[in-house]
Amino acid sequence: QVQLVESGGGLVQPGGSLRLSCAASGSIFSINTMGWYRQGPGKERELVATVTNGGTTNYADSVKERFTISRENAKNTVYLQMNGLKPEDTAVYYCNLAIGILNRSYWGQGTQVTVSS
Repeated sequence: QVQLVESGGGLVQPGGSLRLSCAASGSIFSINTMGWYRQGPGKERELVATVTNGGTTNYADSVKERFTISRENAKNTVYLQMNGLKPEDTAVYYCNLAIGILNRSYWGQGTQVTVSS
């Protein structure tokens, strides 16, 4: 059994910053790709950023140059540093981990990020 616990969401003014964390615990042998997704009001869930176990990162065009994804393998944790936040970044943010040789996908419970003045 694998559990993911997210933290770091909240209310921030436009231009502000937040840092999201997602820590995995349980029966974990290896974590492959780690990522963040988001779902805004009335929208479908979309990819924000991913990082492979080799350190290769990928970002949605809408967050490039503003968001940075990183991982700390010793702590089974993935982070999302969000700078220059905009109202359109308002969404529930979910972490996703692909674990083990079967690349099984696990989702966090979601954390709300609201960007508003």
